[in-house]
Amino acid sequence: MNELLVTGLLILFLFALLGSGIWIGLTLAGVAWIGMELFSTRSGGDAMAITIWGASSSWTLTALPLFIWMGEILFRTKLSESMFRGLAPWVNALPGRLLHTNILGSTIFAAVSGSSAATCATIGKMTIPELTRRGYPAEKIVGSLGGASTLGLLIPPSIIMIVYGVAAEVSIAKLFVAGVIPGLMLAALFSGSLVVWALVNNEKVPRSEGKLTFLQKLNESRHLIPVVLLIGGVIGTIYSGIATATEAAAVGVVGSFILSAAQGSLNWTSFKEALLGATRLYCMIGLILCGAAFLTLAMGYIGLPRQLAEFVNGLGLSPGALLIALAIFYIVLGCFLDGISMIVLTMGVILPTVTAAGIDLIWFGIFVVIVVEMAQITPPVGFNLFVLQGMTKREITWIAKACMPYFFVMVLALLLLYWFPGLVTWMPSRM
Repeated sequence: MNELLVTGLLILFLFALLGSGIWIGLTLAGVAWIGMELFSTRSGGDAMAITIWGASSSWTLTALPLFIWMGEILFRTKLSESMFRGLAPWVNALPGRLLHTNILGSTIFAAVSGSSAATCATIGKMTIPELTRRGYPAEKIVGSLGGASTLGLLIPPSIIMIVYGVAAEVSIAKLFVAGVIPGLMLAALFSGSLVVWALVNNEKVPRSEGKLTFLQKLNESRHLIPVVLLIGGVIGTIYSGIATATEAAAVGVVGSFILSAAQGSLNWTSFKEALLGATRLYCMIGLILCGAAFLTLAMGYIGLPRQLAEFVNGLGLSPGALLIALAIFYIVLGCFLDGISMIVLTMGVILPTVTAAGIDLIWFGIFVVIVVEMAQITPPVGFNLFVLQGMTKREITWIAKACMPYFFVMVLALLLLYWFPGLVTWMPSRM
């Protein structure tokens, strides 16, 4: 039977199972097993055992549960409150005023979280009530938070970068460093879009509540010291070459425990909740990784990578056209799958084509992360939309509409990275 027909049938079956509510990891593994048993000569059970063991025993992957644990610990501290107090005095003079705390707060927390959902929930718990009480428009509060919290995927340490690094077999430390400049650039673009909106809609922005002197601003900034030290400890050890990504994750866990203890939020209950929360999340991600690794193997036996590579090569696409096609592909796929599933499910098929086109895999990793960020705020399966819906009780369509301007800001960011690839590659080349 033709490989593309077989693949099409398996994909239809895959989406049918996903739509029925079966766990993603089990769905991926089940479809892979069916494909191996029906359309290859190798035993599905033997291939599953070997592949899942290989996918779950990677030393590089140990950084993932540590970063998740660090984020869970910090989620239960007073970190977001401290960041709001430290940031608010500095943004009060900008057009848009305190709306920028969503952008800056998400940027800072992204550097110690690694998860867009955790960034959205943590910053939102602090800023949504405060900004609502002060009279800021609800759609700008929710939209700026939904867009900026996606930075949790791009600014290191990033969980999805670890997953990509394992799948693409590239340096996770270099990926982390490569995400710094694009992450800061995207944060600046988000703030810039708020400035433009505020200048056009000045009457919708509440008046300033008073100005602080420079010394008073510096005094309020002392609340940022703990998180800045933690960021420096994690990113600094990686960039300087002192620690690998896994060792830096351990530094982050220890630092988060110290920060939690210093703030008085570390007790047996918070420790247990953080550990169990990290365990549950990593088990979910680990199951997805194992199922996707097995599905990638099955697709290889069926012949999909070869067929897809031949199809794409036959189109004669330039690298730019290929990237446009892949961006559209991932945005559509993001309407149905979460970011990690998108990465592990497609990398085995996409990477040979990307490599053949001469595209740098570190650069492509940042490109994919930004496209996955875009999927975080597109319905129906935009994780950030679900988080915001839980906090605001608004309709998912209203939240998606509020976040849509930031989708187009990310499109602009992709164009800038394409025109100026050095924004991604310069820092890794200096390591």
